Amino acid sequence: MPVVLKTRKRAIGAAAYSRGGDESHLRPRYAEKTPPCKVACPSENDVRGFMTAISQTEFFGRSNDESYEMAWRTYTNTNPLPAVLGRVCPHFCETGCNRGQKDEALNINQVERFIGDYGIDKGLKHEKVGDESHSEKVAIIGSGPAGLSCAFQLARQGYPVTIFEAAPKSGGMLRYGIPSYRLPEDILDAEVAKIEDLGVEIKFETKVGKDISFDELKQEFDAIHIAIGAQEGWNLGIPGEEGEGVVNAVEYLHGVNSGDSLDVSGKKVLVIGGGNSAIDAARVAWRQGAESRIVYRRTEEEMPAEQEEIDDTREEGIPIDILTAPVEVIRDGDGNIKALKCQKMELGEPDDSGRRRPVPIEGSEFEVEADIIIPAIGQQVDFEGLHQFKDEESGWITVDEETMKAVEEGTFAAGDVTNKLGTVTEAVGTGRKAAVAIDCHIKGEEVPKEYLPPIVKLDDMAHGHFETAARVPKKHISVDQRQGNFNEVVTTYSEEQVTEEADRCMSCGMCFSCDNCYMFCSYSAIKKMPKDDIPTVGDRYVFRLEACVGCKKCAEACPCGYIDMV
Repeated sequence: MPVVLKTRKRAIGAAAYSRGGDESHLRPRYAEKTPPCKVACPSENDVRGFMTAISQTEFFGRSNDESYEMAWRTYTNTNPLPAVLGRVCPHFCETGCNRGQKDEALNINQVERFIGDYGIDKGLKHEKVGDESHSEKVAIIGSGPAGLSCAFQLARQGYPVTIFEAAPKSGGMLRYGIPSYRLPEDILDAEVAKIEDLGVEIKFETKVGKDISFDELKQEFDAIHIAIGAQEGWNLGIPGEEGEGVVNAVEYLHGVNSGDSLDVSGKKVLVIGGGNSAIDAARVAWRQGAESRIVYRRTEEEMPAEQEEIDDTREEGIPIDILTAPVEVIRDGDGNIKALKCQKMELGEPDDSGRRRPVPIEGSEFEVEADIIIPAIGQQVDFEGLHQFKDEESGWITVDEETMKAVEEGTFAAGDVTNKLGTVTEAVGTGRKAAVAIDCHIKGEEVPKEYLPPIVKLDDMAHGHFETAARVPKKHISVDQRQGNFNEVVTTYSEEQVTEEADRCMSCGMCFSCDNCYMFCSYSAIKKMPKDDIPTVGDRYVFRLEACVGCKKCAEACPCGYIDMV
């Protein structure tokens, strides 16, 4: 069923449900607005578009399959990895959702996961944009999310794209840094295969600077995109760290995902850090039979990890020691780890990250027993073979934020390597931005300035017309079903659930043919077009300005803020 509005009758609507009524010189116009969910998404996904594709199934007389495919194609216009992002994205879009100020934000993450899984199950294939074909070739270094995103956008425009990947398989941190209970390998494989089907070639076990030089790439390709990520973990920098038993989270998770895992069964494992990698490392070790524990120097509120991941960690019985910092790794006479000396902290003034700085409390040192210590305090770039691009001051590649150009002509960079260290969706978004810049570079054009219509806020909408509707929650398998295996923890929505959740979308800034403006007009100044004559719901109504008196009732009754008075 479509989104639920409170029932109105035209006979009483004009008088009873609008603040308007006075004549004015203003006249209405239909004007699309930008929904805040799109602005909050680093990939700029058309959330409203794929939500309403599902919710308007009945209105347009489509089958469920037709609507699901439409939703998939809407989503993949900006992001080729809906099933992946539906599992690992921190869903910034939901923080912008207007519905969250009314009752609860849409569960956008679960809907995109359903869409992605549908595309995999049905074998949907990406379509190229137009018939244009280019002879200019593009090389991409790295097949993580930034590289895959860039390759996808360029390939669908007809560019020959070759990805050079140092590892035996594609995906970068998606494959080697995220545990399979969050992102199963077959899901990643399926979505990468769809990108390859566009003609993208991936050369595995080919490290630029070792197996092929950067100069060779410059001779063969017309543009080069660097997307090597940040796949080296930071050291703790404390006494006793050097030696067996200390392995950083990046290395540990890489070993687990590549089938060469460190044996942690029956051992006390301490993970240092508060980000997603720390959470992942602790939960993986717990699944492998270890006694896991997390040590973090700030409070839980300052942890960069997603709250849902923190909650799942606690549900699995893994302790998190907050306001605790490592001081020294204590070893026995044979060099084996005995314990980690720690110190209690308190929060001081904010630092450069905006979080309050942890300050040591004198005389608060104590020891925590440990067999293995896994630092997860940050990542950095391995610049082997690409040292000319490293900014020695920052440790990253410096790019122009508008053009994504690096220091050499014809070279671009995106993702974590440019100090965008953070999330998969941010990498996908910058990868798409790099693709636009590369296309313009090859054509000798300026990178266009992006224009978005004004953002529609909840106060711009007559949201009282929407019935209150609870968010459809995610479902998790029980804790007993998780230990000793890597079963996926979160399950995908059913068709009934995805429809129920999509129906909660208020279509912020875009008409969905609710009839409110038509019903509330007292002057027959709005003509309703037959459904069969309109390409989209935004074209359902036409203003008859010769009959309009500027009373503003239509604008004030519009649930989605689609009408302006000008």
